[in-house]
Amino acid sequence: QVQLVESGGGLVQAGGSLRLSCAASESIYFIKLMGWWRQTPGKQREMVAGITSGGSTNIADSVNGRFSISRDNDKNMVWLQMNNLKPEDTGVYYCGAAPLATGWEIEGYEHWGQGTQVTVSS
Repeated sequence: QVQLVESGGGLVQAGGSLRLSCAASESIYFIKLMGWWRQTPGKQREMVAGITSGGSTNIADSVNGRFSISRDNDKNMVWLQMNNLKPEDTGVYYCGAAPLATGWEIEGYEHWGQGTQVTVSS
């Protein structure tokens, strides 16, 4: 099964930028949906952004206009570009793969990375 490894998290001041990377252990060409989700203590994991194999994207309202998602099927990579970061963006960011997804929901995700911490200071 595909393994996912996130990188690029860290500590940044409000208004700054980070670019998260997700490296897959095998081809993602036929994985219908790749996505970034985030989680903070005491809260459920929430979708940040998703991208289909065809390049269609879904961006959460809370980050729309600031974050963007991209994927390169040839390189087995997915990225999350985060600009104008806010303290409320703080959390652990997970890369996920939904090989047979029929929608954007979390139920379609079968594989997850270990997560990368993003901390935004005010």
